Amino acid sequence: MTLAFIAIGSNLGDREQNIERGLERLGRVEGIKLGRVSSLVESEPLNCPPGSGPFLNGVARLETTLTARELLNALLAVEQVMGRERSEKNAPRTLDLDLILFGDLVIDESDLQVPHPRMHERFFVLWPLLQVDSRALDPRTGDPWADAYQKLKQPGT
Repeated sequence: MTLAFIAIGSNLGDREQNIERGLERLGRVEGIKLGRVSSLVESEPLNCPPGSGPFLNGVARLETTLTARELLNALLAVEQVMGRERSEKNAPRTLDLDLILFGDLVIDESDLQVPHPRMHERFFVLWPLLQVDSRALDPRTGDPWADAYQKLKQPGT
């Protein structure tokens, strides 16, 4: 079993229900055992089209026998079933599931990057991640993600 973390978000419709239903579906995928889920935090949309509503975001911890690629495909399938449309980049979405950490692997492929390349800049990812695993480490550096979170909290950052 590999320990993995996914960022979850929604900014369309009943955001909390979208997240709950998406996680329920994900938990029914063979090879995925859903674990702890953080509380949800509201955040303003980043790089989204004008008029996009705020997101609810969180992080879920899971164990899986799937490969990173298989897990990514499962995430995309759940998003699609939940009504996500990819009409334009960063368009509002019913459900967003991002693979942010997969064991201690570093993956850099065109459509799969782990750790998520911008997670160190995002309070709405780091704060929930630390709720579900306060000792999580960046596999690239071995540094605790808590250090990146503390840097975000410093004035001027």
